[in-house]
Amino acid sequence: MKVSERIAKLRALMAEKGIDAYVVPTADFHQSEYVGEHFKARKYITGFSGSYGTAVICQDDAGLWTDGRYFFQATNELEGSGVRLMKMFVGDTPSVTEYLADKIPEGGKVGFDGRVLSMDEGKEYEDALSSKNISIDYEEDLIDQIWEDRPPLSDKPAFFLEEKYSGESSAHKLERVRKIMKDNGATVHIIASLDDTGWLLNVRGDDIDFFPLLLSYSIVRMDGVDLYVDETKLNDRILEEFKKVNVTLHPYNDIYEDIKKLDASETALIDPMKMNYALYKNIPCKIAEAANPTILMKAMKNDVELENIKEAHIKDGIAITKFMYWIKTRYDKEDITELSSADKLTSLRAAQEGYIRDSFEPLCAFADHAAMMHYSPSKETDVVLKEGAMFLNDTGGGYYEGSTDITRTFILGSIDQDMKKYFTAVVRAMMNLSRANFLYGCHGYNLDVLVRQPIWDLNIDFQCGSGHGVGYLGNVHEPPTGFRWYVVPSKNEHHQLEEGMVITDEPGIYEDGKFGIRIENEFIVRKGELNKYGQFMHFETITFAPIDLDGIDPEEMTKSEREWLNNYHKDVYEKIGPHLTDEEREWLKEYTRAI
Repeated sequence: MKVSERIAKLRALMAEKGIDAYVVPTADFHQSEYVGEHFKARKYITGFSGSYGTAVICQDDAGLWTDGRYFFQATNELEGSGVRLMKMFVGDTPSVTEYLADKIPEGGKVGFDGRVLSMDEGKEYEDALSSKNISIDYEEDLIDQIWEDRPPLSDKPAFFLEEKYSGESSAHKLERVRKIMKDNGATVHIIASLDDTGWLLNVRGDDIDFFPLLLSYSIVRMDGVDLYVDETKLNDRILEEFKKVNVTLHPYNDIYEDIKKLDASETALIDPMKMNYALYKNIPCKIAEAANPTILMKAMKNDVELENIKEAHIKDGIAITKFMYWIKTRYDKEDITELSSADKLTSLRAAQEGYIRDSFEPLCAFADHAAMMHYSPSKETDVVLKEGAMFLNDTGGGYYEGSTDITRTFILGSIDQDMKKYFTAVVRAMMNLSRANFLYGCHGYNLDVLVRQPIWDLNIDFQCGSGHGVGYLGNVHEPPTGFRWYVVPSKNEHHQLEEGMVITDEPGIYEDGKFGIRIENEFIVRKGELNKYGQFMHFETITFAPIDLDGIDPEEMTKSEREWLNNYHKDVYEKIGPHLTDEEREWLKEYTRAI
């Protein structure tokens, strides 16, 4: 069926049930960023394939809310669907709840599957719609009723993450979590987010796209853990480790009934941003609301994790450097496309020991495609790389040693002076943040101006954050810290910078219909000098791959900026060079030369 036909079927079902508007977010039951094929309901009903957005279907209107990363992509993909693009955070575009409050008549009804909305979102709907006595039906999965060939839930096996990778036993992690439970007066802690349960129990899976996570819920008690999961995915090693920390297994979907059986005398610690609305509505006991303790714990990597992550970045740097050599020396001799280049890079990563899978969907964008910040090629949009333009490559690898996220923009042939000016500004912006020295207590929004200044100086901005936390075989976009100049509560990037956090630094310039430039490194937050002014902090860069000197105009850089880039490239050559062929190494010497 075409998208318009699917919407027609949904509207007929809505009419039967007296629903005036049906909301379809981009989520599974765990508010995961990427979701398995079974959960791609928003893509099914709109045709929009981006990783972020919410659809609202009414009888006489339909809208897709997404942010600046996807405006260009959404415009193309929604064409002919009858779904309007609603540009979030732009002009007078109403939020989803504002739209519903205005659109739905007095005494009307809004429906959604409460399992795919967060608790906070559900409560926002309640608050926004109550003044018009608009009711909410959160127990209707209408998409499931019209999606005839809907893919089943994943049945792929899980694996245990050894302590040589995790750096901490589940027993010790549970001890730390239970202390915070006590501090909050809680007797149970309900966890619905996959990365939090995975981190806590040192278990990973293969149930959603790219992120190696296991579909599960957990209830942490003072004397054990109730884990809701498909037991057939668990091997003997996992079961053996679970016995050590008194994990009791239950069928995956049983949590919705079991949660109703909590004793009224209990107090449940829950994270309103990490729990779905349906689960929240079933809790019968007192509730203590706070961030999942595991969020900050897993963001502050331990020494074992950090050493592993640095090793993962060396492996990734080898793959990226080989890839850059391949692109730069072959694009004009054979037909290399966006898709074939993505496959090539995946194969280079797969050749590295400990590789598991890509850490997110490869974003390989040539020329004007790169103006769409998060464009990912498809068979319909794939193009051949040609001379005289730029090729943006935002990808990552998942290794047992950790996850990576790197962006490089390659120059194919030659580009004009204006493009070089923009390219150099992006590199300078990335360096500005990398070199920051700051006092402990700073948040990402305190430092974001450093990364944007060289781009703002051109009276240009980019409509997304400047960086995000990176999980260890978890979510590649990991809260609670990131860089942006304004606060977006739903992004959960409001925590101060802590030692051991791993964060990206990824400024860019994007000109619709022309080009896109992004350069991205990762760094570790480190302690610096402690003196009478306080604890100073800085960043340790851990990404090592060449920045294409063909796009650099040295005249646009200060002496200290040139020194930083030269020193960085010296490190790239020393760390990556020994792992290359003689030809690749000679090429790398030229592309890491001092300027």
